[in-house]
Amino acid sequence: MSALLPLLQARIAAEGPMTVAEYMTWCLLHPQHGYYTTRDPLGAKGDFTTAPEISQMFGELLGLALAQSWLDQGRPARFVLAELGPGRGTLMADALRAMRGVPGLLDAAELHLVEASPALRAEQAARLGDHAPVWHDSLADLPEAPLFLIANEFFDALPVRQFLRDGNGWRERVVGWHEGALSFGLTDIAPQAALEHRLAGTQQGDLVETCAPAEALTQEIGRRIAAHGGAALLVDYGSWGSLGDTLQAVRAHQKAGPLDTPGDADLTAHVDFRALAAAAAPAQVSGLTAQGVFLERLGITERARALAAELTGAALDTHIRAHRRLTHPAEMGSLFKVLGLYGPGTATPPGLDA
Repeated sequence: MSALLPLLQARIAAEGPMTVAEYMTWCLLHPQHGYYTTRDPLGAKGDFTTAPEISQMFGELLGLALAQSWLDQGRPARFVLAELGPGRGTLMADALRAMRGVPGLLDAAELHLVEASPALRAEQAARLGDHAPVWHDSLADLPEAPLFLIANEFFDALPVRQFLRDGNGWRERVVGWHEGALSFGLTDIAPQAALEHRLAGTQQGDLVETCAPAEALTQEIGRRIAAHGGAALLVDYGSWGSLGDTLQAVRAHQKAGPLDTPGDADLTAHVDFRALAAAAAPAQVSGLTAQGVFLERLGITERARALAAELTGAALDTHIRAHRRLTHPAEMGSLFKVLGLYGPGTATPPGLDA
């Protein structure tokens, strides 16, 4: 039994069923037993693997895309280089290595990392200590300056609420306790002002997800970029609009039930990029671009060939598989999308649809 389960049972007994968003928050961020506060979840010994852990090419190309945006915007003499949820620091380490070839860029950059996990902060310090990173619990704590930001597989872990359409109203999906176990249930029908616009595109029994924290974060990123300049690359799995239950749990690289092992499995939901794009104003927003297309436009195949020239045997096989995994439509290439935010009157970040 997970250490968090009796605490959830007590919370539900005292206050009633909790929203899916509350449940996700408890499972991922509980101070003593939350998934992200107690472990390093990445890699073969963890529960999942992200693109930066698959190949150095991913971080290098994202770093060069931001570098080109910095050049396009007149080389700001001081800027905030930030990452939301930097994992082990692998992506940023690769990005910084690639950025080293752009004269003046690293002299102008101030590295800021938004990270909640003490375990992962330690990993980031080991990889990025030479760049004097500053850690923050919240995006709101970043300095007011031109902002060049990366968020890879960050928004999918933010807590969602789920609503089932019933007539012209909505029942919220909640987590309760039934017959000795956590279970899903539904509230009574109620209007939801925030979902009025979804009535036109949904029908009886459809489930939609909302993520207020994701929209608030994107609004803050957009405000900063519109006010000071900069660019942001948001990379995640999801689609243009939300429809259906996308809540999922992963443990030891295998799918699990979202209620099975609270606090001991990663919980995520697909990102609604349409909601993020709407929240980003007054910043400009790129077209939503498939990750594989984005990376190919940035030159990943040429970079892969250059790296392959130095490899043989098993290392070469692993490298070839990594390129395919990042770009092929049957793997991460189509499932993952990239959305760019950039300042009014400035160029779209490279690799993205305008």
